Amino acid sequence: MSRPLFSQRLQHYQPSTAVQSKPLVYGRLVRVVGMTLEVMGLQLPIGHRCVVINSEQHQVEAEVVGFAEHKLFLMPIQQSSGFTPGAKVLAIDYQDRVPVGAELLGRVIDGAGRPLDGKGPLNNSGFIAMKGEAINPLARKPISETLDVGIKAINSVLTVGRGQRIGLFAGSGVGKSVLLGMMTKFTEADIVIVGLVGERGREVKEFIEHTLDEEGMRRAIVVAAPADEAPLMRMRAAALATRLAEYYRDQGKHVLLLMDSLTRYAQAQREIALSIGEPPATKGYPPSVFSMIPNLVERAGNNADGTGSVTAFYTVLTEGDDLQDPVADASRAILDGHIVLSRAIADEGHYPAIDIEGSISRAMQNIVSEQQLKQAQRLRFLYSRYQQSRDLISVGAYVAGSDPETDLAIEKLPAIKQFLQQGLNESFDVSSSFQQLNTVIAAPAAAESSGQMPATNGNR
Repeated sequence: MSRPLFSQRLQHYQPSTAVQSKPLVYGRLVRVVGMTLEVMGLQLPIGHRCVVINSEQHQVEAEVVGFAEHKLFLMPIQQSSGFTPGAKVLAIDYQDRVPVGAELLGRVIDGAGRPLDGKGPLNNSGFIAMKGEAINPLARKPISETLDVGIKAINSVLTVGRGQRIGLFAGSGVGKSVLLGMMTKFTEADIVIVGLVGERGREVKEFIEHTLDEEGMRRAIVVAAPADEAPLMRMRAAALATRLAEYYRDQGKHVLLLMDSLTRYAQAQREIALSIGEPPATKGYPPSVFSMIPNLVERAGNNADGTGSVTAFYTVLTEGDDLQDPVADASRAILDGHIVLSRAIADEGHYPAIDIEGSISRAMQNIVSEQQLKQAQRLRFLYSRYQQSRDLISVGAYVAGSDPETDLAIEKLPAIKQFLQQGLNESFDVSSSFQQLNTVIAAPAAAESSGQMPATNGNR
């Protein structure tokens, strides 16, 4: 009897000796420049998560943000230190998922979905993928319903529709956060998602306690990543807030998404891009910044069947009150309207300091009646006519009777200014806002018939 061949014996024992687990492959940290970690020995796609074991045997989670030949560029998810040359880097099996469910209402979480409010674990009912599916633009329901934001100047002159995306443009200290807080309390919405991205840490607690208060928090979720967080965490906080808004919209809810601020989101992407060697293009901003902004903003809006919506307000910080700032200019082009807050108006004690001349709602002409649109155009015209002659009027060089429209603008200015102002705790619905607007601009027939009122293009 012949002995079986060695290869045949191996095949006989192979099923019982098969190795099920994969070997652990470590990379090595070879360089640290600023916030960027350079790693050799791993081949991973962009977006994959790793763990870096620093000198204190503490594991620091990082994400692949770029590569060059055989070298990976990683960036820590959170602020960290203690890295040493040759530190081990281990790829981890990571599923990018978002906690969802009714249990999130009233909670404050960070960009990773972890609770910050000290109320214990989330106990959420499920998870969804962080990356949502894009909606076919031709399948989206058009903006056709008026949204009451409780601010009479916006309801009447800059009317907002459900599913619209609006930018609040202002310099520092002009009142954009206060206006955002007013809309948080007064806007009609089933759920409010607040993204506090890259702003001062103390504002998180103030916004929750003073702006939202206990009543407002019952229908709100706050995602916070203050300025001292790592750039990746700030970007993730904005993406998480948007993803949560998408989820509740798909559940048939009308969601109000408030992002403070879009500028800090862009600056976080700039930090990442410059760290991995992307060349700056426009005033220090690399090209990737201007592709990330529309990728984030375009996810808001109405869903395909029209049962749910995400109406989004993004604050945009105009550095030095420069509306031609690259981020401001790119945001204004992609959004469905912009509300500009003026420092000069705020210095007069006029709040909210909305610059009617520089603001526009591109959806207004599709959601209000022709009569309401004409009323709003008339107020803008009278306000603009006064501003054109303001210098002459202030020095006494304007002669009454020279221009009937300017005379009417001078007569109506006190009522217009009073109409455009509003207290922090005052709320005006759309109907009462238009009624007050009609009262303000009502004038004798002779005055109304004289002069030409230029038509206003709602899509400027």
